[in-house]
Amino acid sequence: MSDTALITGASGFVGAAVARKALARGYRVKVLMRATASRANIEGLDVEVATGDMRDAASMTAAMQGARYLFHVAADYRLWARDPSEIARNNLEGARATMTAALRAGVERVVYTSSVAALKPGSGNAVDETSRHTPQSVIGAYKLSKLLAEREVERMIAEESLPAVIVAPSTPIGARDIKPTPTGRIIVEAATGRMPAFVDTGLNLVHVDDVAEGHFLALERGRIGENYILGGTDVTLAQMLADIAALAGRRAPTVKLPRGPLFPLAFAAEAVARVTGKEPFLTADALRMSRYQMYFSSAKAMRELGYAARPYREGLTDAYAWFGANGYLS
Repeated sequence: MSDTALITGASGFVGAAVARKALARGYRVKVLMRATASRANIEGLDVEVATGDMRDAASMTAAMQGARYLFHVAADYRLWARDPSEIARNNLEGARATMTAALRAGVERVVYTSSVAALKPGSGNAVDETSRHTPQSVIGAYKLSKLLAEREVERMIAEESLPAVIVAPSTPIGARDIKPTPTGRIIVEAATGRMPAFVDTGLNLVHVDDVAEGHFLALERGRIGENYILGGTDVTLAQMLADIAALAGRRAPTVKLPRGPLFPLAFAAEAVARVTGKEPFLTADALRMSRYQMYFSSAKAMRELGYAARPYREGLTDAYAWFGANGYLS
């Protein structure tokens, strides 16, 4: 079996970064993509494309042939959907089908991309991998879906000897956020002056290329069954917006809004979205989540994997430059 790595989700933000990192490290790369997925993020890359769906065991089994390693990066990353259960089904069923195919194909090692969404944030302090959510404590369909999928992968590791290491990226930023992600949307809105105020919250920002590097450190050095946070720097939303304003040559927003009055706006935005099908920028779940400072510690990954993250402002700079070059800011 060759050193071929199969990567799911390579059309997306993190998956494309993992594919590029794999090529740079000398791996042969096969990517799984839906027939309808955009190939813009892998254009010009020396990769083999397998067409299929992560929820379909047959197409996953076919894609897995000849692969020594699997990076399951694909996920339905939406904070809102007309049918929230669709997000849970996509991520849970996709993880189960993909891991089952990996077992059948005899894949040597799996890196499963979970998320800090499956972890319970603290009260302003950075939490680690031991701060685990329950289905009752989690907020929103996406976070629930990642929690359930992670638990299923953990079950398969324990009961079916799945040779998987789990990684949990925090909030990646950088180039090729093509969709863009919810955080990418904040960068675009702030850079174009459409985010004049903010709520008091915080997040952990990390360059997407550092997250990609962390995947390979997990492959090479991670312990089967362990979970590693791949994060960067804890930053308040106010500071993030000020940094974006500086890049864009704009004045930083200074108005801090209370959450309560924003809920009617969020409900109205969701009502409009149910008609248009376009994901709203402001949602009730996002407001509920914003009560927490979503700060995370990568100490375990640093200690066991040799993981390191560059200053978060480099990720913001790269994201701003890419969005500008690709017409998102005009």
